[in-house]
Amino acid sequence: MPQNKIPISVIVVTKNEASRIARTLDVLQMFEDLWVVDSESAEGTQRIAAQAGAQVVDYKWDGRYPKKRQWALENLPLKYERIFFVDADEIITPELSAEIAALDWRAAGYFIKGLYVVEGQILRHGLQNNKLCLFDRTKIEFPAVDDLDLEGMGEIEGHYQPVFKAGFESERLGQLRAPMIHEALADSAAWEARHVRYARWEAGMNAKGAWPSDPKCWRQFLKTMFRALPFRDAIAFMQSYIFALGFLDGRKGFEFA
Repeated sequence: MPQNKIPISVIVVTKNEASRIARTLDVLQMFEDLWVVDSESAEGTQRIAAQAGAQVVDYKWDGRYPKKRQWALENLPLKYERIFFVDADEIITPELSAEIAALDWRAAGYFIKGLYVVEGQILRHGLQNNKLCLFDRTKIEFPAVDDLDLEGMGEIEGHYQPVFKAGFESERLGQLRAPMIHEALADSAAWEARHVRYARWEAGMNAKGAWPSDPKCWRQFLKTMFRALPFRDAIAFMQSYIFALGFLDGRKGFEFA
């Protein structure tokens, strides 16, 4: 256990994550303020999280906004304004922890890449998740969007980035170099079912034009352009496997793409 812990509040949102929450929390012990916000898991997630030293909060969604992440920002007695959101299928590397510890915080928030794992192999190329999950909560928030009547909608904010609060739109955002490991594909059947639900929700978001603007203008431009393109499945495959060099990961890179 490190003596000088990183002065950041870490929030892990969970639901039935008993099989992997211990590993996720084990590599977060260098952070000073560690929270697990759990959605009434019945298989031991809360007990394991508490044993790992996390402060555990039982969460029940009321069907309205704020949803789970913004609710945590507004209601938990967090020790710090600087927040790090980590999912239960993400593993923080020592390199990433060291980079966070050394940050000068000249930006309001930082994007962190996630490297996917396929059958035990970390994919170093291809599509990589990149999300704004480390930020100052006085300057950044998760927005409410018009999705409460959409199929596939759930208790947690969807696949969009948090945004600047009013008055902080001119703040800078940074990108960390060290990645986290994203084990989202460990259960392929669950992953597919989850993304079928996401796709229904995203179709509704597209129809309504309900997406919040990405905090980076060039990312917003690419997202808007991609949503309007035909043959998006083929384009996404080409982007991951060819242009993002997914072929360098061999057969696993092809399967992922």
